[in-house]
Amino acid sequence: MSAPQQIIMVRHGQSAANIDQTIYNRVPDYRIPLTALGREQVAAAGENLRRQLDGRKVCVYVSPYLRAYQTLEELRLGDLVDRVIEEPRLREQDWANFQDPAEIADQKELRNAYGHFFYRFRDGESGSDVYDRVSSFMETLYRHWAKPGYAPNTLLVTHGLTMRLFCMRWFHWSVEYFESLNNPGNAEIRTLVRHGDAYTLDTSFDQWAPADPSSTVLDAPELRW
Repeated sequence: MSAPQQIIMVRHGQSAANIDQTIYNRVPDYRIPLTALGREQVAAAGENLRRQLDGRKVCVYVSPYLRAYQTLEELRLGDLVDRVIEEPRLREQDWANFQDPAEIADQKELRNAYGHFFYRFRDGESGSDVYDRVSSFMETLYRHWAKPGYAPNTLLVTHGLTMRLFCMRWFHWSVEYFESLNNPGNAEIRTLVRHGDAYTLDTSFDQWAPADPSSTVLDAPELRW
C-alpha cells in the first residue's frame, strides 16, 4: 500500500446555519451555503494549505454538502488537485429533514446529557452511526492507496463531528475520550502526518473535560439515579 504522507482534514467555513439556525426549517441541510465570512475563513486556510502541500499533489474527497464544495472551491488548490471524489460518507451527521430549530435545541440538550456518541436524533443519526460510515470509508481509502500512482497526499473536506470520528477510528480512541473533545472551528485544519508506518495528529482537538485516549466508561463520573 502506498499510504500518503499526509491525510489532511478541513472543516467547512462558517455557514448560514452557524449564524441563523432558523434556516434549517426552510432550506435542506445539504443546500446551506457558506457566508461571506466563511469564504474568507477558507481563503485564509487555503493559503496555509498550499504552503503545507509545498507543490505536491493531493487527492480530494469532499462531502456532497454545498458548504463543503464551496469550501473546496475557496481553498483554491488549482493544479495541486490530482482528482476530486464526492464522498457521501463524509457528510454531516443527519439530524432530520427540514428541521425545527426549537426541537433540535431540545434534542441537543438531551444529547449533552446522554452523550454525543450514542444519542440518536429523532429521524436522524447518532455519533456511532457516523463512526460506522467513517469506518466503511476508510476501507475505500485503503483500496485507493493500493492503486499505482496515488497522489502523495489525501484531503478530506468535511464537517467537525466527522473529523473527530475519523480520528477516533484511526487512532482507536475510546468513546469516553471522544466525548471529551470539542469540534474544530470553521475552516480549521487537522493533519495526520506519516512517520514510517505510523501517523501522528499535528494538532490536538480542544478538550472540555479531562480524559485520555484509553479512558473507558469505568472512568466516567458515577451517575446519580
